[in-house]
Amino acid sequence: MRGKILLLLLFFSIAVIGCEEKAPAPPLVSPKGISLSPRSTSAADFTDFFEKSRQTGSIVMWAGDWLELSSTEGGATVVAELAPTYNYTPLIEAQFFNQSTGALLRPLAGTTKEVYKNSAADFAHKYNLKYLGLGIEVNVLSEKSPSDFDNFVSFFSEVYDAVKAGSPDTKVFTVFQLEKMKGLNGGLFGGTNDPAKAQWSLLDRFPKTDLIVFTTYPCLIYKSPADIPADYYAEIQAHTTKPIAFTEIGWHSGATPEGWESSETEQAEFVTTFFDLTNSLNKELIIWSFMYDPETIIPFNSMGLRRRSDGAAKPAWNTWININ
Repeated sequence: MRGKILLLLLFFSIAVIGCEEKAPAPPLVSPKGISLSPRSTSAADFTDFFEKSRQTGSIVMWAGDWLELSSTEGGATVVAELAPTYNYTPLIEAQFFNQSTGALLRPLAGTTKEVYKNSAADFAHKYNLKYLGLGIEVNVLSEKSPSDFDNFVSFFSEVYDAVKAGSPDTKVFTVFQLEKMKGLNGGLFGGTNDPAKAQWSLLDRFPKTDLIVFTTYPCLIYKSPADIPADYYAEIQAHTTKPIAFTEIGWHSGATPEGWESSETEQAEFVTTFFDLTNSLNKELIIWSFMYDPETIIPFNSMGLRRRSDGAAKPAWNTWININ
């Protein structure tokens, strides 16, 4: 659901941060976190993001083009290298296709496969990664290009083995889109909800995955947090015994689109509802998608815990940082 964030400018901010003599905050015990989503690309706003990330949890996630794992100047490298300074656990997710169209970023064959596999293994080993995701919302790819999905299934197994060979403690996984996994294609997806079209069988295609990981945006299906069924997340446990993680969670706070109006109060309500509905799950970690409202399409542009316009915290910010 989220576009990649290219962060070459971030290296300037590293220089600024490196000049600060500041003891790192003690690690948080809650398995919460935030994705890399500063207010802007300025050095000051990157510093602001990492300072505030200490309040949101113990994890900072980067998600973007898989090829960036082989770069020394990309966002993945920055998030991994700043982890000791700000005392968080980096979570890296590498994407290889466009989630809107299903088109591969580059053919998944030959040299590209070798670069992807080697970069993932080398990156995990170099930074002693705890979490590495390979592919984001891959069930969307299964819908749009079944042959590319089948190719990725076998490739995932190869990369998993390569990563584990050099970094056995890294938890390797792929990511599914929960609403579509449940057969919910109505609402703002524009289709119809049909549980008969659920995709749970796709979990069985990845027997090596260490975690079962989802993105979840129920506001695309339901108009109020109160409308979310009580077993909405508990259903996952009927299909796996592995630890469960959510690496993108969001609910918009804007008064658009028409018919799906929300508010900052409703967004905070969703945070509470999400934790209530997932309380019984064997959760490994949970990541809110945006610290600041991103510059992207409706309704994702109002999913930040803080406003981009003035930087102020929304009610959901306090709800998120205080909930366990």
